[in-house]
Amino acid sequence: MLFQFVLMFGTVIVLTVPVIFVHLLGVSFPVELLVNQLAIFVAINLSVPLARRFLDKRSFVSLGLNLRGALPDLIAGFVVAGAIMGAIFAAELWLGWATIESLAWQTQNRLEVVIELAIWLGIFVIGGWQEELLARGYWLQNIAEGTNLPIGVLASSALFGLMHIGNPGASWIAIAGLFLAGLFLACGYLLTKQLWLPIGLHIGWNFFEGNVFGFQVSGLDTFRLVHLNVNGPELWTGGSFGPEAGLIVIPAMVLGVVLMWGYVRVMHDRQQRI
Repeated sequence: MLFQFVLMFGTVIVLTVPVIFVHLLGVSFPVELLVNQLAIFVAINLSVPLARRFLDKRSFVSLGLNLRGALPDLIAGFVVAGAIMGAIFAAELWLGWATIESLAWQTQNRLEVVIELAIWLGIFVIGGWQEELLARGYWLQNIAEGTNLPIGVLASSALFGLMHIGNPGASWIAIAGLFLAGLFLACGYLLTKQLWLPIGLHIGWNFFEGNVFGFQVSGLDTFRLVHLNVNGPELWTGGSFGPEAGLIVIPAMVLGVVLMWGYVRVMHDRQQRI
């Protein structure tokens, strides 16, 4: 893990040069974030396969990247994330903790809306893939093999939370919420022993949370279809950081685990019949 971290960090340092250059050009925030995500993407997708191959002496696919059943798991994770974010959105509206101020297509033309959604979906696809490959892939599995599975899940979830400590508005409450989110995402891996379900969950979580329902995404301000004003108690809503820093995310994640379990059970029964 130390070798993988050094290689990853060194690659990030090298790729910081184009990121700084893009920043100096004064491009829009989504483009700058996309370039930054691509730099991290290269670092993770270089370091993890090399460490897996030459240190673990195993194939890259053995991390949980078997293509059989990948698409259904990705779609299921995406849909489950949409369902739990939709539940949070509906609950906050019903409780009066949030109000809809306007909709994107009321102030922008529809082509701009589609382009913005496509850019942000690309950002979140890259982010979901690389963070799950690292956290639920390399970290969880290597720590579990060196200790045991519960320690692997807890330690990788803690590292996942600390990955976001530099996000805008991050606090220890927010990091604790992201630790719980790490446990939630780990459930997707534990139920399938593959990374596709948590990757779909991660992509869908960010996309629906920010772009569709208008919340902050771990402190980041994104393009929103719904311009939402969140004014409920911060302890519950997560305030300017987003729902993952609020207590409201806990019952939502419980719902998510139930939905995942139901999906995996149905798919498992179908595969047995086949």
